[in-house]
Amino acid sequence: MKKNLGKVMPRKKQKNLAVFIDGPNILRKELSIDLNDIKKALKPYGKLRIAKVFLNQFASNKLVEAVANQGFEAIMTVDDIDVAMAVEATESIFNKHVHAIVFVSRDSDFLPAVIKAKRYGKETIVVLAEQSSAAALKNTADEIIVLKGT
Repeated sequence: MKKNLGKVMPRKKQKNLAVFIDGPNILRKELSIDLNDIKKALKPYGKLRIAKVFLNQFASNKLVEAVANQGFEAIMTVDDIDVAMAVEATESIFNKHVHAIVFVSRDSDFLPAVIKAKRYGKETIVVLAEQSSAAALKNTADEIIVLKGT
């Protein structure tokens, strides 16, 4: 006797995201945006495989601890945060396990990295703090998410 188990549909493979957050530009009291807001906004797009928050040398220990508690890696830099973030993001373009590159910022400094990611076949997602920010990124990225602070 044969059992009819029905048609088994393969599960859709979840995308792996590499997320790069411009800490001083996004994690500001006046924006009222926290890392949990960013994680929630990205959940429909895939799983955070690389999750880094770039901070300057003035970041408090409390902020560094909060970043770690949310599952992000805190990258401390005394130099230009934008350069360090762009270099890390560009490196992740060549990681075969990463399907999409995510930039979280309010400015267009990461436009060259977005263009490079697209050139190499990676999906690009830009998370912005306000509708009016980063026009060049909004016009280049595959997906745009605008967060609303609490």
